[in-house]
Amino acid sequence: MNAATKAIRFLETLTIPEGPKSGQAIKLAPFQKQFVKGALADGINVAVLSIGRGNAKTALSAGIALGAVIGEWDRQPKREIIIAARTRDQGRIAFDFAVGFMRGLPDTVQAQFTVRRSPRLEIEYHGDGGGHLIRVIAADGKSALGGAPTLIIMDERGHWQADQGDALEQALLSGMGKRGGRALIISTSAADDAHPFSLWLDQEQAGVYRQEHRPPPGLPADDVESLKLANPGAAAGIGASLEWLQAQARRAIARGGSTLTAFRLYNRNERVSGETRDVLLTVDEWLSCEVAALPPRQGFVVIGIDLGGSASMTAAAFYWPETGRLECLGTFPSRPSLLDRGQNDGVSGRYVEMKDRGELSTLGDATVPVAAWLREVMAHVEGEPVAALTADRYKQAELGEAIDSAGIRAPIIWRGQGFKDGGEDCERFRRAAYDGKVKASPSLLLRSAFADAVTLRDPANNLKLAKARSTGRIDAAAATVLAVAEGARMTGRPAKKSGGLTWL
Repeated sequence: MNAATKAIRFLETLTIPEGPKSGQAIKLAPFQKQFVKGALADGINVAVLSIGRGNAKTALSAGIALGAVIGEWDRQPKREIIIAARTRDQGRIAFDFAVGFMRGLPDTVQAQFTVRRSPRLEIEYHGDGGGHLIRVIAADGKSALGGAPTLIIMDERGHWQADQGDALEQALLSGMGKRGGRALIISTSAADDAHPFSLWLDQEQAGVYRQEHRPPPGLPADDVESLKLANPGAAAGIGASLEWLQAQARRAIARGGSTLTAFRLYNRNERVSGETRDVLLTVDEWLSCEVAALPPRQGFVVIGIDLGGSASMTAAAFYWPETGRLECLGTFPSRPSLLDRGQNDGVSGRYVEMKDRGELSTLGDATVPVAAWLREVMAHVEGEPVAALTADRYKQAELGEAIDSAGIRAPIIWRGQGFKDGGEDCERFRRAAYDGKVKASPSLLLRSAFADAVTLRDPANNLKLAKARSTGRIDAAAATVLAVAEGARMTGRPAKKSGGLTWL
């Protein structure tokens, strides 16, 4: 009998320790059996599960931890099971589940356990030679150094603090190899593709089993089929019912803002930022700007420009205020390659995908030649009446020289990126987006940029644009804010009446 079969049989001998079905025997749902079989298959040392909140992933892993410490499928001496979490209180949830399951075992088996809650959360099993231990540690990498765990459970890995979480993961995995151990990495989705938990799910690796219950992006929050996909436990009577989820979705849609974003992140298991207080636009606010059919290029166009250096992206946004049409293009230098650059920025192959979609290009060697790039920008709107180019005044000299070199004849509007100009531009852009005056095709470039675009506030509540993470690329968002804000100013000015002197 293989390890997975033994584990499933053991788990279904346990009783539910709490909730409406307390005291009833566990009956694993199909998605739970699928994970146990994948996680304990031969040749697998890391198993990753991403699923919506409330689908008993922590309870399932706690049951596996209890079976592992008893030795149901692994009889190594002095077995060590680590439950790692962001905080001690978070780890206590899995610990309490394991204790609850243990209390449902026969009295003769319970007598072989010792439960300690101070100074550390520990469960010691004295049977089968003794010295077998389940212990909880928080996200401090140093606390895991020197161990040799036979099973590791990383609970809610997608929400650990970046530096401490990475250090803990590395320390645990380095020790796991000493005894041929396994790691279960479980969580709701992380906020973005660059998070280490997202990389575990996205990158195919030998010895890694991946199971992700995440719906496609861009669907309504109350879409029934995608709610079922993110919450497979609902159909099996695990966690919240589908009716409750739909009611919560409708409430979140009505409230919008952080309520809707949190529902998408935790209940729909989508990769959206849970940091909503200072984002420029939430994911739903931006998705409302995406349209299947773009309005025509009609009237004048305003071009927003954000120049980057050797590491940063250079971006141009094209906005037609009359119809609300928005287009955006990004450019990187050729060296390093887009794939290498994506690895350095922690976004894997996202830049390559953008290039395949026609949203991103490369130009030059180590830096983007500004004059040549500007000629490509103007060629993109050849024949269109250009009302103005608007750009950050910080690079006024460099951009001004390139404009002269490229032979561009159009008004130039220089804007600051501080709280004065930046605050006005951010607010005008938000107003235009809220009023439905920004319409763009689905764009991975813009989605990625707005996911990393946050705003900083001064004591007077003025805004300026900033990056959520150091390797985030918000150049396309910055160019868009410049173009849309200037377009809004131009259309907001009263039309001048003809009269007076006429020059011939």
